[in-house]
Amino acid sequence: MCCYNWNNLHFTMKDLYIVGNWKENKTVDEAISFLSEFTKTYEARPNIKVIMCPAYLAVPQVSAFVKSNNLQVEVGVQDVSKFSEGAHTAEVSAYEASEFANFSIIGHSERRSRGDTDDDVKTKVEMAIKNNLEPIVCVINENVPVPQGTKIIAYEPVEAIGTGNPDTPENAESIASSIKSKNSQVQYILYGGSVTSENVRSFTEKENIDGVLVGGASLDPKAFSSIIKAC
Repeated sequence: MCCYNWNNLHFTMKDLYIVGNWKENKTVDEAISFLSEFTKTYEARPNIKVIMCPAYLAVPQVSAFVKSNNLQVEVGVQDVSKFSEGAHTAEVSAYEASEFANFSIIGHSERRSRGDTDDDVKTKVEMAIKNNLEPIVCVINENVPVPQGTKIIAYEPVEAIGTGNPDTPENAESIASSIKSKNSQVQYILYGGSVTSENVRSFTEKENIDGVLVGGASLDPKAFSSIIKAC
């Protein structure tokens, strides 16, 4: 989306975040193969920040590939522990994650359905910020509490996740506007739920929607690259 600035006489582009959530997919080899294919079609744009969130076991290798190939994307993780380092078997702390990533998805509906409470999300956000990870907090509507310090929210209606039935851009815009009006600290609202290259622009062209959280389509390098190009 662009707009004409009559005072400065130039076009300014809206800043967007495009986040790929790979969920529980891709081995290390498959992740590197994805990145190798992705680089063939990906065209970085100054107003778009692309963030890839692989499964934890692939995060170090994805981070190394990004750095060694000067790939203009950021690396994120899909969650962090609500605990600091210590005797917490199978947990990964924000401190440990921050060695390889700059962002963390927190409070995804799939995590909430497995027991994460609003208090858990609040604590995880605090842990992320303390360790220089930018939290991307997921909410299902405008009534979900937004933890202090959260700048990026991903609105993800449960009925749209993985169903092929996205929310309407008009309703998503209404929800995004409401979230921003209730939470002055929030700077960016992303839409998540059955995002494709065919529908992404209809969301990102809305005034209060500042990007997308992509699930299934982020697993295919050409499809993900097409979504970025379509914005």
